[in-house]
Amino acid sequence: MLNIKSTVRFINITLAALLAGTSFGIWVGFNPKNYTASTYLEQQQHLVQSLNTLMVSMVILVTLVSIVSAYQQRQNKPVFITLLFAAAFFASCIFISRFGNLPIQTEMLTWTLESLPENWMDLRDKWWNLHIIRTIAELVGLSLVVLTNVSNQTTRLEEM
Repeated sequence: MLNIKSTVRFINITLAALLAGTSFGIWVGFNPKNYTASTYLEQQQHLVQSLNTLMVSMVILVTLVSIVSAYQQRQNKPVFITLLFAAAFFASCIFISRFGNLPIQTEMLTWTLESLPENWMDLRDKWWNLHIIRTIAELVGLSLVVLTNVSNQTTRLEEM
């Protein structure tokens, strides 16, 4: 049976994997570079409307759970510090989204095919580059969370 610390670690891995996996899937499968204006507009508006609340909720939760997990493991300094770094990477995604992607998304949701601004491709490319940076930060955060759990498990096995 899982204790509270193990449950928090399990939730941390699960949330980090869902967050990074979703962003990675978008990165690999939805590069808008060669989309027509109509395809881009339809796809991007649907993507934002369907995933925005979920992704924002997950990144906030995984940041908080990483901090809680770090606190629970504060006696193990390498794990504590690694989890704080993971939380910092996840928190950076919040700031990238809030101050980078969100202003573009808010504007883009008002567009129609007839009202596309002249610089829509510049905004598309800026959003895409921010998405890639955010995805890399999520993948690093995920890797750090997993590392702390693998290193803890290895240590426990060696002690047996």
